[in-house]
Amino acid sequence: MQIDNHLKPNPYSIMQINFIAVLVAALLPMLIGSIYYNPSVLGKQWMQSSGVTELLLKQGNMILILGSSFLFSLFLAMSMNTLVIHQMGFMQTLQSVEGINDASSDIGKYAADFFSKHGNNFRTFKHGALHGAISALFLVLPLIGITALFERRSFKYIFIHLGYWLLTFMLMGGLICAWK
Repeated sequence: MQIDNHLKPNPYSIMQINFIAVLVAALLPMLIGSIYYNPSVLGKQWMQSSGVTELLLKQGNMILILGSSFLFSLFLAMSMNTLVIHQMGFMQTLQSVEGINDASSDIGKYAADFFSKHGNNFRTFKHGALHGAISALFLVLPLIGITALFERRSFKYIFIHLGYWLLTFMLMGGLICAWK
């Protein structure tokens, strides 16, 4: 009996990006930032370490600032998929192999078998938060640190921002990884 391949479910549809999770994760940096950088939390320390005044904060086009921030947050949330979901690497490795999209091919069967056995491995909030923390320490810290050192900023400035991005990446990573 011949089965029409287009009627078969994609065995690795688990690897399709969850755009709702990405959109929600993209809101986290602004939500967390509104609390973290509030003057009653770390806002005063941040303003002092960066030389920012309340008058300066009142200037600027907030629509442009918030819109651009959300766009950049979308970039982060999209990239978080490959940072926290191990199965993405499997699919990235095989994406150009002939027959990968054919469930009846050898490689299609291999992928289907892989995902039936390992498709949900390490897909937890805790695991995503761990990889978010690792990403913050090994990507964000060097970026902030190098820039801050050349701008002659203090280590206090570096660690205030690192704390924000560490918390943000952990929550983004946990959400993206666990939301199947």
